[in-house]
Amino acid sequence: MKKLLVIFLLFATNLFASAYQKPDVYKIDAEKNAFFHNNVALKCSQEKDYYCAIQEFKIAISLAPNSQATAVYYNNLGDIYMRVRSYKMAQDCYERAIKQYSLNFLYYQNLVKSFKAQNIIDSKIKLYSANDKKPLNIMMVGLLYLEKGDVHRGIIKLDEFCMQEPDLIITGAVKNYINSLVGRD
Repeated sequence: MKKLLVIFLLFATNLFASAYQKPDVYKIDAEKNAFFHNNVALKCSQEKDYYCAIQEFKIAISLAPNSQATAVYYNNLGDIYMRVRSYKMAQDCYERAIKQYSLNFLYYQNLVKSFKAQNIIDSKIKLYSANDKKPLNIMMVGLLYLEKGDVHRGIIKLDEFCMQEPDLIITGAVKNYINSLVGRD
């Protein structure tokens, strides 16, 4: 019996001391991967490899299609399209960024720049003015006037927006922009 117990103890000790490890379990985190691809795209952009940047931004967007971060990816993609003078594609990206997150003032400014690059500011002023019941459209009209060179009317429209919507997150950025235009701090 002792022999059997010694054999069992040797076998059990060997089993416990064998350094068994559980296999690694990898968790696929699409949002983390999207962030990685966005960073790769930014690096490609710095190196002026715009094709690579466009592809990486598209991958980032596809990995996280419905998040606030996706708006950033769309905006970044729009910036690349502006650099390669594909203004209609840039416009589409900026509009998608605004659709994902409508309270970032930079997205609107970039959208207006794409309109200017396409020489469609006057038609967009008419479009946004026709639907001026929406406060963000008033802000867009102000930005369009500014981009057109009509600073006085642009500031008035932006100020009108700030008066109508004092509690929106974007209003602070609009106020800062107005102050930078008139030279106040």
